[in-house]
Amino acid sequence: MKYYITLLLFLVISSISRGQKADCQCFLKGVIKDQHTGLPLPGATLLLLDKNQGVVTDLRGEYLLSGLCPGKYTIECRMVGYSPFHLEIDLQESHEENIGLAEQEIHLKDIEITAQRSDAPSSQPLDVLKGKALFETRGQTLAESMKGLTGVSTLQTGNSIAKPVIHGLHSNRVLIMNNGVRQEGQQWGSEHAPEIDPFIATQISVIKGAAGVRYGSDAIGGVIRVDMDELPYNSPISGEINTVGLTNGRQGVVSGTVQGSLPKVGLAWRAQGTIKRGGNTKTPDYYLDNTGTKERNFSLSTGYRYKGFGIDAFYSLFDTHIGLFSGSHIGSITDLLQVIENGEPLIQSGFTYLVGRPRQEVRHQLAKVEAHYHFPDGNRLQWTLANQRNDRSEYDLHTPRNDSIAALNHPELAMKLNTLTTDLLWDHKPLAGKFTGQMGISTLYQYNLMTGRPLIPNFNQWTVGLFAMERYTHKQWELEAGVRFDYRNLLTHQFVNQQKVSNEFNFSNFSGTTGANYRFNDQLSAQLNVGTAWRAPNVSELFSDGVHHGAAAYERGDASLGVEMAYNNQLSVQYRSDRLTIELGTYLNRIHNYIYLNPLPDPILTIRGAFPAFQYTQTNASFKGIDLSGLWSFVPALSWSSKATYLRAYDLSNDQYLVMIPPNRIENSIIWKIPPVAGLTDLHLTFGNLWVAQQKRVLPNSDYAPPPPAYSLWNAKLSAELPLSESNKLNISLAVDNLFNTRYRDYMNRLRYYSLELGRQVSIRLKWQFNTQS
Repeated sequence: MKYYITLLLFLVISSISRGQKADCQCFLKGVIKDQHTGLPLPGATLLLLDKNQGVVTDLRGEYLLSGLCPGKYTIECRMVGYSPFHLEIDLQESHEENIGLAEQEIHLKDIEITAQRSDAPSSQPLDVLKGKALFETRGQTLAESMKGLTGVSTLQTGNSIAKPVIHGLHSNRVLIMNNGVRQEGQQWGSEHAPEIDPFIATQISVIKGAAGVRYGSDAIGGVIRVDMDELPYNSPISGEINTVGLTNGRQGVVSGTVQGSLPKVGLAWRAQGTIKRGGNTKTPDYYLDNTGTKERNFSLSTGYRYKGFGIDAFYSLFDTHIGLFSGSHIGSITDLLQVIENGEPLIQSGFTYLVGRPRQEVRHQLAKVEAHYHFPDGNRLQWTLANQRNDRSEYDLHTPRNDSIAALNHPELAMKLNTLTTDLLWDHKPLAGKFTGQMGISTLYQYNLMTGRPLIPNFNQWTVGLFAMERYTHKQWELEAGVRFDYRNLLTHQFVNQQKVSNEFNFSNFSGTTGANYRFNDQLSAQLNVGTAWRAPNVSELFSDGVHHGAAAYERGDASLGVEMAYNNQLSVQYRSDRLTIELGTYLNRIHNYIYLNPLPDPILTIRGAFPAFQYTQTNASFKGIDLSGLWSFVPALSWSSKATYLRAYDLSNDQYLVMIPPNRIENSIIWKIPPVAGLTDLHLTFGNLWVAQQKRVLPNSDYAPPPPAYSLWNAKLSAELPLSESNKLNISLAVDNLFNTRYRDYMNRLRYYSLELGRQVSIRLKWQFNTQS
């Protein structure tokens, strides 16, 4: 690793010494709107006075200035009937700036023009997946689509269930914001994947590190934002159709989006739907029995704008059936230990699309209403109300022995979680031209009803949080600070010896963040953030006691567990020139009372079979690591991309390493930009390698099987764009993963005890966009 870092730092120094020009590949884009109605303004003129360069907005009020070098610019925006304005920006990377214009009769001194602020703390590392990079992940789960980002990996249960892991933390320590709403399902389970259709997203953002001040308790590891484009006010009907084909599992996916507006009344709308079907997946040597999937999703959006007022409504349904690998459900301890020792399943089958037992059936509904008002003086008030219903059914491998009960085909475990959230946010206008800030209050109420085999109790839970954040900018500095207080009440209900027993828990704590950005020059900048976050133990950690069939494990909770408290420190440095980009991030996260599933010495035999056993336990832990990424264009048509992740997690209380921590990894790719051929443009051929180290920081005999060896996977990808007309185009991507059909196991797959990982995967992706406005 030190040689790897030395090489990249050498490239930085040599690049500076050659006096390279600024990276002139930045762009500035946004929407110009009427300040009072919120409607887009087609035909508005935006000029960069410093470069005498300009552009006119399209029918949707959108503008795009590309090929810009990092630096300071003065923007002037004009339109007949509206007062012109000037705004200075310091452009360090591609940036989105939405602008509101006031009618001519309003005097200029009464107008406040401000940039659209981001909810993400500006001093924390932020990775964004969008555009072409997002298209090339279509057909994968939400977690799989993000694992190419540095510092992000996955926790898997087989090959169809994956959860995102940020800097070694996952599940209840990573918040997912679905279209501005905190996603709430049964996320405590290792095999409970996020119930989100990735096709609804036009941008996925990953905020690394403690983000509890803005997003509330539980954001110890970070936040994932799944965002959609703004509704297309004042635009004709447009949309896109995505199709994906995957050879391994013979999986097919079709997803479509159509949208439009009624400009005269200020209405806009969008409809989207996805269908996915896949069968048994295959390792290099054998099929994995009962690993098919079925998925049907759709979403509807609508919005209304009038002067400074706006209201949006959104509804989504995510419905999936997931087959669980039957080879992980074994009848005796002897057979279980034999399979773990041999590493091959007792049951091997051929290909089928049938999803039998064991399986999961999950149905997640989200309904949201958001209203906001832009005050004439520049302040903004926003209120969001959302309701979520999560229905999860889990079916065992074997049906009940009673034929009449078996005929009903009821799930052995059924959980229904209802969640109501509200958020009230106030963005104040800039003060003295340098201070911007936000404050808000958030509430959450949820109840869970469980039937079938006992695993966790029924519960009622409610949370309230108050926060305030402020940001100050001056010359090369940008400073921010914030504080938050959260209170949570948890009331559980369960039957013990046929008697109803209730338990009440109360948790409360503060979160805080301070951070700074500093720009040394046009190429070099740095960010520092120090933050705290906390998390109350969830119901499963407190009361689990039984077989969790989806995870193929026996899990036992501990009602005495206390609050987790995280203290996170992050430092990141970015260097960007016309030929070289390097980002280096370091972090140290200390977590007091860290809760994790600790493998017990022996498996447990139940009437449903033999399973590895785990106990929720608590310790003080540290997570420290390095994220490093670079892009070097050594000749105009060839580039080298490299990403490396180093993570070390330690049990401070017991002076030993922690289990189930992602191993270190390095990914390298060579990208060849091919000249246009036969009408195809934006042609790129990528050949890459992913190397994942063996996780050696594990105590001997601390798990049922030792960590698997390191592995190296090769992949290839060809992508292109085919313009069909001025407003229609087709994007094409052909990729091969695990090119040489390598046999390997991944330490972060809960089913690595029983089988190999997937073999070669060939995928083709097509996206047709129609009536798009350039």
